[in-house]
Amino acid sequence: MHTKTPATGAQSGRARLGKPRLLIVGCGKVGLGIVARLNRRFRVFATTTSSERCQALRASGAVPLVLDLDGRCARRIEGLAARVICLVPPPSEGQTDTRMAHLLRLLHRPPGRFIYMSTTGVYGDRRGAMVHESAPLAPITERARRRVDGERRARARPWQASVLRVPGIYGPGRLPIERLRRAIPAPLAADDVLTNHIHMDDLARICIAGLFRAAPRRIYNAVDDSCLHLGEYLDLVADRFGLPRPPRLPREALRQAVSPMQFSFFEESRRLGNRRIKSELRIRLQFPTARDGLIAIAGRPAR
Repeated sequence: MHTKTPATGAQSGRARLGKPRLLIVGCGKVGLGIVARLNRRFRVFATTTSSERCQALRASGAVPLVLDLDGRCARRIEGLAARVICLVPPPSEGQTDTRMAHLLRLLHRPPGRFIYMSTTGVYGDRRGAMVHESAPLAPITERARRRVDGERRARARPWQASVLRVPGIYGPGRLPIERLRRAIPAPLAADDVLTNHIHMDDLARICIAGLFRAAPRRIYNAVDDSCLHLGEYLDLVADRFGLPRPPRLPREALRQAVSPMQFSFFEESRRLGNRRIKSELRIRLQFPTARDGLIAIAGRPAR
């Protein structure tokens, strides 16, 4: 009579537990890129503030959760997943990231890995100088101060939390097309600021690498190899998609022509080093420069 061999402890544990779990808090386009790459290896839970988004999240392979970090959310997510990626932005007002504070209360017990997506705006204006992760923080806007608060909260917990500082994210459906159509002006070349970029697909890959390779409490600039003046980037997008290049205005005329929030982006200029994502996270960028990414998005060879 044939006797079935008993499962080993590791095998039986896998049978009981199934796939490892991942929680993505704030699952937009970057989050969907993560789901697409990990839904076969992980059971992915993805949060949204809108029940209308649940169907799209489910179709992507994630388990949708409606989670409102601005309200009195009673949903318990403690222990739901051993790995957590927080992509949700802070609220639009104030000096603190109250959403991050609420999330930490809901998690209560630390997950095994925690990735917090911040912004390179925490460095402030460096007048075009190169900035690495060890540079002191000097935020000049409230939105950047809220990110500094979120970073502090994430790294203060006794867990394996890491921070990704992210510049301008671009990709399909995330380009300044409407800005160009509306002919919103850009600075004159003499007044222009340096900007940094990352394609949303590369950012999704960096988030995943951080889950497995990021060091505890470590900061990473999630940025590509290019550094363009703002006007150069807008001209690239305009040329690639057959739109008029933006008009250029002197600084004071520009201040009167755009909103205060838009003008705030003309007050910060810096170059960002990305050595850590390459040497520590072992990232090889699919789109090393914004020009590479725009060519791929447009789907036609460069002129």
